[in-house]
Amino acid sequence: MQVVMMEVKIKCITKHGLPEYITEHAAGMDLFANLEEPVLIRPLERVIIGTGLFIELPEGFEAQIRPRSGLAIKKGITVLNSPGTIDADYRGEIKIILINLSDQEYIINDGERICQMVVAKHEKVKWNVIEELNNTSRGAGGFGHTGI
Repeated sequence: MQVVMMEVKIKCITKHGLPEYITEHAAGMDLFANLEEPVLIRPLERVIIGTGLFIELPEGFEAQIRPRSGLAIKKGITVLNSPGTIDADYRGEIKIILINLSDQEYIINDGERICQMVVAKHEKVKWNVIEELNNTSRGAGGFGHTGI
């Protein structure tokens, strides 16, 4: 199966280069912290980290910001609003909201890989207001109703 590559316009004001796929079949590209000095994140503290990247996505696409699994499991650092969404009409710098969920302080350094970005196609919906929905075997059952 051949992977289709889509061209996306990007402005890069960081010395760390463009987002990159670390492995051949990776869905997400790693993004790097673009810092003038290291940033300390205390336990349960939130910070915004710039990337030095600005993108122009085609209409009908979004970029999703997701945590890096290694940083999350090893250090307790994750993306707070995961996945974060970058809309096609946003032109500002991509900034990442990180939170420290560990009980240890952590320092984010310039050039550190801090998250992943996945570019994905999305659909828009037109609402069709009705009085009743079709029944299903699940019905309104939610949050754990199917067992462990």
